[in-house]
Amino acid sequence: MKIHNCFRFLSLLDMLKPLNIKFEKAVRFLVEHMPLSDENSRKPVLFHDIRVGVYLYENGYTDDVVMAGVLHDTIEWSDVGEKMLRREFGDNVADIVLVCTKNDAIADKEEKTIELIKRCAKNGQDALIVKTADIIDSFKWYSSQDNKDELKYCLRNAKAILKFKPTSYKDKIFDELRKWQNHEYGKI
Repeated sequence: MKIHNCFRFLSLLDMLKPLNIKFEKAVRFLVEHMPLSDENSRKPVLFHDIRVGVYLYENGYTDDVVMAGVLHDTIEWSDVGEKMLRREFGDNVADIVLVCTKNDAIADKEEKTIELIKRCAKNGQDALIVKTADIIDSFKWYSSQDNKDELKYCLRNAKAILKFKPTSYKDKIFDELRKWQNHEYGKI
């Protein structure tokens, strides 16, 4: 029995190897293209992006969802454009990243959040999962920093995600988001 379990574990590792290589490629891509965070940054963006990808990886999401999680901030925070993203990581990953990118032409914070979350929800569960993982990690970071202003941002996003999420989206990540929302709501 132990030998059988060992072979199953090695087989699982073999299946994950391509994802691990893709993940490393995405991290190297981020290091090359993302600006350095400094003391004035809201949060260390590179580390945040890696944590979002690791969360999705550890929770068994598809390769494309994991990759989009790692790369979700590239359009907003780097010199990377849509064309480069598609060339390096494929259309599906690029589509998810683009859907999860804020529209900075919208000045009002509430309106910008609602537009983004509705766009994610409309474009499929994968996009909303990536955005939700982003917000869960932001909840964790800003809670550890006791940053009430940014926690308000997280709460605004969580409220919109849970409001506009189609009822057919049953993924466990939305339950985790609800727990974070309830946990932090009483602190603000």
